[in-house]
Amino acid sequence: MGGRIIKMTELKNCFESLGFQSVATILQTGNVVFETDAKLTGLKTIIENSVASEFHFPIKVQVYRLDRLKDIVAHSPFSPDDNHHSYVLFFENSLNKQLMREATGLDDTVDLIQAGDGVIYWRVTIGSTLSSTFAKYLAKAKYKNFNTNRNIKTLRKIIDS
Repeated sequence: MGGRIIKMTELKNCFESLGFQSVATILQTGNVVFETDAKLTGLKTIIENSVASEFHFPIKVQVYRLDRLKDIVAHSPFSPDDNHHSYVLFFENSLNKQLMREATGLDDTVDLIQAGDGVIYWRVTIGSTLSSTFAKYLAKAKYKNFNTNRNIKTLRKIIDS
């Protein structure tokens, strides 16, 4: 949540106040799973406005249906191993395509990236997540506030919740 701390119980209460059912927060990462009959269109704005009002700072969210998230995880090209973290990067405004074109000069012993359907899959050597060449691309102003990433293990916990 952008370096700001929100207690997960308070976040859960905020989502329940919007009328969502079966609301659950996953870990301490700001991930929320819920059920709703509402259409996906418009949910992003509703949630962003509610969270901003409740916690008094602007926030960006990304909303995915569970079946879409399952598909994204199923298509991860990287097998788990003890030396790397695997992430899925979610973008707004199709910035993933621009970043894939721009991200050159990566050391494939540290960073591996692959385009997915609206996402980028990233495998990075443990200990290099914040300092790798690709991490520096992600920190650029044009990408920084328009993406979020989740470890593939976290995504699996969300799916299994």
